[in-house]
Amino acid sequence: MIYTDPNRLLERKGGYMIGSHPETGAAPPDWRKRMSNQVAYALLVYTALQIFFTMGALQGERASLLPYFALVLLVGAIIPACRCCDRRWQALSDDKAHCPQMAMLFRRDCLALWVLALGVPVAMTLLLKLLGMLFAF
Repeated sequence: MIYTDPNRLLERKGGYMIGSHPETGAAPPDWRKRMSNQVAYALLVYTALQIFFTMGALQGERASLLPYFALVLLVGAIIPACRCCDRRWQALSDDKAHCPQMAMLFRRDCLALWVLALGVPVAMTLLLKLLGMLFAF
């Protein structure tokens, strides 16, 4: 039995579609949509961490615009990097977007994305605290 999709044909063999999960018969994931979701969640987490860590710097004794400027700069800097990652996945053809072999590449890109989203705020906070300790004298 052949199912017609506007972009491709899938053949049903052994009770499931080729390229789908053999036990559940579920269609393979759309890697484009999943990466867009990951990018959106990573941006939310990154921004929340930046705000949380920046608030610690704002509670200091001296009033300064530097933490606000750093917050805007760091949030603005991460958006193009995430957009670049998302754009690569959005450029996939329909066949590749549903190909199970893309799972390893998807996991690799997600790992890099989340290391960036979680690591940069922590690294920046540690760097600023270290610089503050060095130049406090």
